[in-house]
Amino acid sequence: MNNLILITSINTIDLFALFGDPVISLGLISFFLLLISLPIAFWSVGNGHPSSFVRVCIALANLVLATQLILRWSQSGHFPISNLYESLCFLTWALTLSQLLVERLWPSPLISSVSTPVSLLLIAFASFALPEYLKQSSPLVPALRSSWLVMHVSVIMCSYAALLLGSLLSAAVLFVDTKNDLQIRSSSTGIGGFRNLSLMSFSDENSDTDLRPIVLNNAEQLDALSYRVITLGFLLLTVGLISGAVWANEAWGSWWSWDPKETWALICWLVYATYLHLRLIRGWQGRKPALIASSGLFVICLCYIGVNLLGVGLHSYGWFLTFN
Repeated sequence: MNNLILITSINTIDLFALFGDPVISLGLISFFLLLISLPIAFWSVGNGHPSSFVRVCIALANLVLATQLILRWSQSGHFPISNLYESLCFLTWALTLSQLLVERLWPSPLISSVSTPVSLLLIAFASFALPEYLKQSSPLVPALRSSWLVMHVSVIMCSYAALLLGSLLSAAVLFVDTKNDLQIRSSSTGIGGFRNLSLMSFSDENSDTDLRPIVLNNAEQLDALSYRVITLGFLLLTVGLISGAVWANEAWGSWWSWDPKETWALICWLVYATYLHLRLIRGWQGRKPALIASSGLFVICLCYIGVNLLGVGLHSYGWFLTFN
Protein backbone atom coordinates (compact mmCIF):
# COMPACT_ATOMS: atom_id res chain seq x y z
CA MET A 1 0.00 0.00 0.00
CA ASN A 2 2.81 2.36 0.90
CA ASN A 3 4.55 1.52 -2.38
CA LEU A 4 1.39 2.32 -4.31
CA ILE A 5 1.06 5.68 -2.55
CA LEU A 6 4.73 6.42 -3.25
CA ILE A 7 4.37 5.61 -6.96
CA THR A 8 1.23 7.74 -7.20
CA SER A 9 2.99 10.64 -5.51
CA ILE A 10 5.96 10.39 -7.87
CA ASN A 11 3.67 10.36 -10.91
CA THR A 12 1.80 13.38 -9.56
CA ILE A 13 5.08 15.24 -9.02
CA ASP A 14 6.17 14.38 -12.57
CA LEU A 15 2.84 15.63 -13.91
CA PHE A 16 3.17 18.92 -12.06
CA ALA A 17 6.75 19.25 -13.27
CA LEU A 18 5.58 18.64 -16.83
CA PHE A 19 2.93 21.34 -16.74
CA GLY A 20 5.04 23.61 -14.54
CA ASP A 21 7.51 24.30 -17.36
CA PRO A 22 5.87 26.95 -19.57
CA VAL A 23 7.83 25.81 -22.63
CA ILE A 24 6.58 22.23 -22.28
CA SER A 25 3.06 23.47 -21.49
CA LEU A 26 2.95 25.56 -24.66
CA GLY A 27 4.01 22.51 -26.66
CA LEU A 28 1.14 20.54 -25.15
CA ILE A 29 -1.33 23.32 -25.94
CA SER A 30 -0.27 23.28 -29.58
CA PHE A 31 -0.65 19.50 -29.60
CA PHE A 32 -4.24 19.69 -28.37
CA LEU A 33 -5.09 22.43 -30.87
CA LEU A 34 -3.84 20.25 -33.74
CA LEU A 35 -5.58 17.20 -32.26
CA ILE A 36 -8.92 19.02 -32.17
CA SER A 37 -8.54 20.25 -35.73
CA LEU A 38 -7.57 16.87 -37.23
CA PRO A 39 -11.00 15.12 -37.37
CA ILE A 40 -12.66 18.31 -38.59
CA ALA A 41 -10.04 18.61 -41.34
CA PHE A 42 -10.89 15.09 -42.50
CA TRP A 43 -14.61 15.83 -42.25
CA SER A 44 -14.17 18.94 -44.40
CA VAL A 45 -12.73 16.84 -47.22
CA GLY A 46 -15.98 14.91 -47.40
CA ASN A 47 -17.99 18.13 -47.44
CA GLY A 48 -15.75 19.66 -50.08
CA HIS A 49 -15.54 22.98 -48.21
CA PRO A 50 -12.62 24.30 -46.11
CA SER A 51 -13.28 24.78 -42.41
CA SER A 52 -12.58 28.17 -40.88
CA PHE A 53 -12.42 26.46 -37.46
CA VAL A 54 -9.50 24.29 -38.64
CA ARG A 55 -7.70 27.33 -40.00
CA VAL A 56 -8.15 29.17 -36.69
CA CYS A 57 -6.82 26.16 -34.75
CA ILE A 58 -3.78 25.88 -37.01
CA ALA A 59 -3.11 29.61 -36.71
CA LEU A 60 -3.41 29.43 -32.91
CA ALA A 61 -1.08 26.42 -32.79
CA ASN A 62 1.43 28.30 -34.93
CA LEU A 63 1.20 31.33 -32.63
CA VAL A 64 1.62 29.16 -29.53
CA LEU A 65 4.67 27.45 -31.01
CA ALA A 66 6.19 30.82 -31.94
CA THR A 67 5.66 32.00 -28.35
CA GLN A 68 7.22 28.78 -27.06
CA LEU A 69 10.33 29.18 -29.23
CA ILE A 70 10.75 32.84 -28.23
CA LEU A 71 10.38 31.91 -24.55
CA ARG A 72 12.95 29.11 -24.83
CA TRP A 73 15.28 31.51 -26.67
CA SER A 74 14.91 33.99 -23.82
CA GLN A 75 15.53 31.33 -21.17
CA SER A 76 18.52 29.67 -22.80
CA GLY A 77 20.16 32.71 -24.35
CA HIS A 78 20.71 30.96 -27.70
CA PHE A 79 18.67 30.09 -30.77
CA PRO A 80 16.16 27.39 -29.69
CA ILE A 81 17.21 24.57 -31.96
CA SER A 82 20.02 22.92 -30.01
CA ASN A 83 18.31 19.58 -29.28
CA LEU A 84 15.69 17.26 -30.75
CA TYR A 85 12.76 18.71 -28.80
CA GLU A 86 13.44 22.27 -29.90
CA SER A 87 14.12 21.09 -33.44
CA LEU A 88 10.79 19.25 -33.67
CA CYS A 89 8.90 22.25 -32.29
CA PHE A 90 10.60 24.56 -34.78
CA LEU A 91 9.80 22.19 -37.65
CA THR A 92 6.15 22.00 -36.56
CA TRP A 93 5.99 25.79 -36.42
CA ALA A 94 7.48 26.09 -39.92
CA LEU A 95 5.15 23.40 -41.29
CA THR A 96 1.98 24.98 -39.86
CA LEU A 97 3.10 28.37 -41.18
CA SER A 98 3.68 26.88 -44.63
CA GLN A 99 0.22 25.29 -44.50
CA LEU A 100 -1.43 28.62 -43.68
CA LEU A 101 0.40 30.39 -46.52
CA VAL A 102 -0.52 27.71 -49.06
CA GLU A 103 -4.16 27.77 -47.96
CA ARG A 104 -4.25 31.50 -48.75
CA LEU A 105 -3.38 30.62 -52.33
CA TRP A 106 -5.91 27.81 -52.62
CA PRO A 107 -8.39 27.40 -49.74
CA SER A 108 -9.01 23.70 -50.07
CA PRO A 109 -9.70 21.15 -47.29
CA LEU A 110 -7.25 18.79 -49.00
CA ILE A 111 -4.31 20.88 -47.78
CA SER A 112 -5.30 20.64 -44.12
CA SER A 113 -6.06 16.94 -44.42
CA VAL A 114 -2.54 16.08 -45.62
CA SER A 115 -0.54 18.58 -43.57
CA THR A 116 -2.25 18.56 -40.15
CA PRO A 117 -1.57 14.85 -39.41
CA VAL A 118 2.17 15.34 -39.96
CA SER A 119 2.27 18.46 -37.77
CA LEU A 120 0.36 16.58 -35.08
CA LEU A 121 2.74 13.62 -35.33
CA LEU A 122 5.80 15.87 -34.99
CA ILE A 123 4.58 17.73 -31.90
CA ALA A 124 3.22 14.52 -30.35
CA PHE A 125 6.61 12.83 -30.75
CA ALA A 126 8.30 15.87 -29.20
CA SER A 127 5.84 16.12 -26.29
CA PHE A 128 5.32 12.48 -25.33
CA ALA A 129 8.02 10.24 -26.84
CA LEU A 130 11.15 12.15 -25.86
CA PRO A 131 12.65 11.68 -22.39
CA GLU A 132 12.50 14.62 -20.02
CA TYR A 133 16.22 15.35 -20.10
CA LEU A 134 16.05 15.84 -23.86
CA LYS A 135 13.36 18.50 -23.49
CA GLN A 136 15.43 20.67 -21.18
CA SER A 137 17.61 23.48 -22.44
CA SER A 138 21.35 22.88 -22.22
CA PRO A 139 24.43 24.97 -23.02
CA LEU A 140 25.63 24.85 -26.60
CA VAL A 141 28.65 22.74 -27.43
CA PRO A 142 31.61 24.80 -28.65
CA ALA A 143 31.05 23.91 -32.33
CA LEU A 144 27.54 25.41 -32.22
CA ARG A 145 28.57 28.71 -30.64
CA SER A 146 28.63 30.57 -33.90
CA SER A 147 26.67 33.27 -35.67
CA TRP A 148 26.06 30.69 -38.41
CA LEU A 149 23.72 28.73 -36.12
CA VAL A 150 20.67 30.90 -36.82
CA MET A 151 21.43 31.23 -40.53
CA HIS A 152 22.22 27.61 -41.34
CA VAL A 153 19.87 25.67 -39.07
CA SER A 154 16.81 27.89 -39.49
CA VAL A 155 17.12 27.83 -43.30
CA ILE A 156 17.59 24.05 -43.33
CA MET A 157 14.56 23.50 -41.07
CA CYS A 158 12.39 25.83 -43.16
CA SER A 159 13.49 23.95 -46.28
CA TYR A 160 12.48 20.66 -44.64
CA ALA A 161 9.06 22.13 -43.82
CA ALA A 162 8.51 23.34 -47.39
CA LEU A 163 9.75 20.07 -48.91
CA LEU A 164 7.60 18.03 -46.54
CA LEU A 165 4.49 20.00 -47.45
CA GLY A 166 5.31 19.88 -51.16
CA SER A 167 5.86 16.13 -51.01
CA LEU A 168 2.61 15.63 -49.09
CA LEU A 169 0.74 17.59 -51.75
CA SER A 170 2.42 15.47 -54.44
CA ALA A 171 1.39 12.33 -52.58
CA ALA A 172 -2.19 13.63 -52.57
CA VAL A 173 -1.96 14.05 -56.35
CA LEU A 174 -1.53 10.28 -56.64
CA PHE A 175 -4.90 9.63 -54.95
CA VAL A 176 -7.07 12.56 -56.09
CA ASP A 177 -9.02 12.48 -59.38
CA THR A 178 -7.32 9.25 -60.43
CA LYS A 179 -9.84 8.74 -63.25
CA ASN A 180 -8.83 12.01 -64.89
CA ASP A 181 -5.63 12.66 -66.80
CA LEU A 182 -3.16 14.99 -65.13
CA GLN A 183 -1.79 17.73 -67.38
CA ILE A 184 1.07 19.75 -65.92
CA ARG A 185 0.40 23.44 -66.53
CA SER A 186 3.26 25.11 -64.63
CA SER A 187 6.56 26.25 -66.10
CA SER A 188 9.91 27.13 -64.61
CA THR A 189 8.95 30.80 -64.43
CA GLY A 190 5.69 30.12 -62.64
CA ILE A 191 3.48 30.90 -65.63
CA GLY A 192 0.23 28.99 -65.57
CA GLY A 193 -0.92 27.58 -62.29
CA PHE A 194 -3.87 26.90 -60.12
CA ARG A 195 -6.01 30.02 -60.52
CA ASN A 196 -8.99 29.39 -62.77
CA LEU A 197 -8.62 32.64 -64.69
CA SER A 198 -4.90 32.30 -65.34
CA LEU A 199 -5.40 30.06 -68.36
CA MET A 200 -7.83 30.76 -71.19
CA SER A 201 -9.17 28.55 -73.94
CA PHE A 202 -10.06 29.80 -77.39
CA SER A 203 -13.01 28.55 -79.39
CA ASP A 204 -14.26 29.71 -82.76
CA GLU A 205 -18.00 29.60 -83.22
CA ASN A 206 -19.81 31.61 -85.88
CA SER A 207 -16.55 33.45 -86.59
CA ASP A 208 -16.48 34.87 -83.08
CA THR A 209 -13.63 34.30 -80.63
CA ASP A 210 -14.78 33.26 -77.20
CA LEU A 211 -12.42 33.40 -74.22
CA ARG A 212 -13.28 30.97 -71.50
CA PRO A 213 -11.35 30.11 -68.33
CA ILE A 214 -9.86 26.65 -68.06
CA VAL A 215 -10.98 25.06 -64.80
CA LEU A 216 -8.27 22.91 -63.22
CA ASN A 217 -9.29 19.79 -61.36
CA ASN A 218 -8.11 19.06 -57.83
CA ALA A 219 -5.13 16.98 -58.93
CA GLU A 220 -3.88 19.73 -61.26
CA GLN A 221 -4.22 22.40 -58.61
CA LEU A 222 -2.44 20.23 -56.03
CA ASP A 223 0.29 19.57 -58.58
CA ALA A 224 0.76 23.29 -59.26
CA LEU A 225 0.96 24.05 -55.55
CA SER A 226 3.35 21.20 -54.79
CA TYR A 227 5.65 22.30 -57.61
CA ARG A 228 5.88 25.84 -56.25
CA VAL A 229 6.36 24.75 -52.64
CA ILE A 230 9.03 22.20 -53.59
CA THR A 231 10.83 24.80 -55.71
CA LEU A 232 10.95 27.15 -52.71
CA GLY A 233 12.09 24.33 -50.42
CA PHE A 234 14.78 23.28 -52.90
CA LEU A 235 16.16 26.83 -53.05
CA LEU A 236 16.21 27.05 -49.25
CA LEU A 237 17.93 23.67 -49.01
CA THR A 238 20.57 24.84 -51.49
CA VAL A 239 21.24 27.96 -49.42
CA GLY A 240 21.35 25.82 -46.27
CA LEU A 241 23.91 23.43 -47.74
CA ILE A 242 26.13 26.29 -48.90
CA SER A 243 25.96 28.04 -45.52
CA GLY A 244 26.65 24.71 -43.80
CA ALA A 245 29.77 24.19 -45.92
CA VAL A 246 31.05 27.66 -45.00
CA TRP A 247 30.35 27.03 -41.31
CA ALA A 248 32.04 23.61 -41.47
CA ASN A 249 35.13 25.18 -42.95
CA GLU A 250 35.27 27.66 -40.08
CA ALA A 251 34.56 25.08 -37.36
CA TRP A 252 36.41 21.99 -38.61
CA GLY A 253 38.68 23.29 -41.36
CA SER A 254 36.94 21.34 -44.13
CA TRP A 255 34.18 22.41 -46.53
CA TRP A 256 32.79 18.86 -46.85
CA SER A 257 33.64 15.82 -44.75
CA TRP A 258 31.08 13.27 -46.00
CA ASP A 259 29.53 13.15 -42.57
CA PRO A 260 26.38 10.94 -42.60
CA LYS A 261 24.17 13.99 -42.10
CA GLU A 262 25.90 15.86 -44.93
CA THR A 263 25.65 12.84 -47.21
CA TRP A 264 21.92 12.37 -46.68
CA ALA A 265 21.30 16.10 -47.06
CA LEU A 266 23.03 15.86 -50.43
CA ILE A 267 20.90 12.82 -51.34
CA CYS A 268 17.79 14.82 -50.39
CA TRP A 269 18.98 17.67 -52.61
CA LEU A 270 19.58 15.27 -55.52
CA VAL A 271 16.09 13.73 -55.21
CA TYR A 272 14.35 17.08 -55.55
CA ALA A 273 16.81 18.25 -58.20
CA THR A 274 15.84 15.13 -60.17
CA TYR A 275 12.14 15.97 -59.72
CA LEU A 276 12.62 19.52 -61.02
CA HIS A 277 14.87 18.37 -63.87
CA LEU A 278 12.51 15.67 -65.11
CA ARG A 279 9.53 17.97 -64.87
CA LEU A 280 11.00 21.12 -66.39
CA ILE A 281 13.72 19.87 -68.76
CA ARG A 282 12.55 16.41 -69.74
CA GLY A 283 8.89 17.42 -69.84
CA TRP A 284 7.50 14.55 -67.78
CA GLN A 285 3.71 14.62 -67.58
CA GLY A 286 1.11 12.77 -65.61
CA ARG A 287 1.72 11.50 -62.11
CA LYS A 288 5.31 10.30 -62.54
CA PRO A 289 6.87 13.55 -61.21
CA ALA A 290 4.52 13.40 -58.21
CA LEU A 291 5.75 9.87 -57.49
CA ILE A 292 9.36 11.09 -57.35
CA ALA A 293 8.44 14.03 -55.12
CA SER A 294 6.54 11.70 -52.80
CA SER A 295 9.64 9.55 -52.37
CA GLY A 296 11.30 12.63 -50.92
CA LEU A 297 9.26 12.10 -47.75
CA PHE A 298 11.24 8.96 -46.97
CA VAL A 299 14.56 10.66 -47.73
CA ILE A 300 13.76 13.64 -45.48
CA CYS A 301 12.82 11.33 -42.62
CA LEU A 302 16.14 9.50 -42.96
CA CYS A 303 18.09 12.75 -43.24
CA TYR A 304 16.34 14.55 -40.40
CA ILE A 305 15.81 11.81 -37.81
CA GLY A 306 17.08 8.44 -39.02
CA VAL A 307 20.76 9.35 -39.33
CA ASN A 308 20.83 11.21 -36.02
CA LEU A 309 19.22 8.37 -34.07
CA LEU A 310 22.39 6.39 -34.70
CA GLY A 311 24.32 8.98 -32.72
CA VAL A 312 27.22 9.04 -35.18
CA GLY A 313 28.86 11.85 -37.08
CA LEU A 314 29.45 15.51 -36.39
CA HIS A 315 25.75 16.46 -36.37
CA SER A 316 24.55 14.27 -33.49
CA TYR A 317 24.16 17.04 -30.90
CA GLY A 318 21.19 16.64 -28.57
CA TRP A 319 19.90 13.32 -29.91
CA PHE A 320 19.12 10.03 -28.23
CA LEU A 321 22.35 8.10 -28.35
CA THR A 322 24.43 11.16 -27.56
CA PHE A 323 23.14 11.06 -23.99
CA ASN A 324 23.18 7.29 -23.52
